Amino acid sequence: MHSIAVLFLHGIIIGIAATVILDIWALVAKRAYDAAPANWALAGRWFAHMKNKRFRHENIADAMPVRGELAIGWLAHYIVGIVYGLLVVVIWSVQEVTYPSLGAPFLIGLVLATCAAWFAMQPGMGLGVAARKTPDPLRVRLRTIVNHVVFSFGLYVSAIALHCYLA
Repeated sequence: MHSIAVLFLHGIIIGIAATVILDIWALVAKRAYDAAPANWALAGRWFAHMKNKRFRHENIADAMPVRGELAIGWLAHYIVGIVYGLLVVVIWSVQEVTYPSLGAPFLIGLVLATCAAWFAMQPGMGLGVAARKTPDPLRVRLRTIVNHVVFSFGLYVSAIALHCYLA
C-alpha cells in the first residue's frame, strides 16, 4: 500500500517528467516546423500580475514588465505540470499508479489542460477565448491541442517509466 506522501511524490515526478517531455517537444517542433516556442516571460508577467488581482489583460505584451518574469513563467509552467501530475494520481487511485492506463492522463493532460489554456490563460493574456483574437486562431488552437496531446502522452509515459523503475 502506498502512503499519501509516496503518492504525492509520484504525482510530482510524473508532472515534472511530463513537462520536460513537453519542453523537448517544443524544441523539436521549433527545429522541424519553425514553430515559435511558448514565451514564458509573458506567461510569467501574467502570473506575476495576479498578485495585484489583475487576471485579465487586453494584451499581456503591453502590461508593465515584471522583474524576473521569465523565471516566474518557467516556474509556473512546471508548477502547473506538477498540479496536473498530482491530479492524474488522484484520479487514478493507488491501483492505477501501480498499473497506469491512458484515461486519466488524457483527461487531465488534453481535456483539462486545453480547456485551461483556451478559457483561462489565453483570454487572461488578451488572446481571447480559444485564441480568437490572434491573427491565426485555428493554428493556435491546433498547436494548443498538439502540445497537450504530447503532454498527455508525457504523463502516461512518465507513469509507466516510474512504475518500471519502482518494480
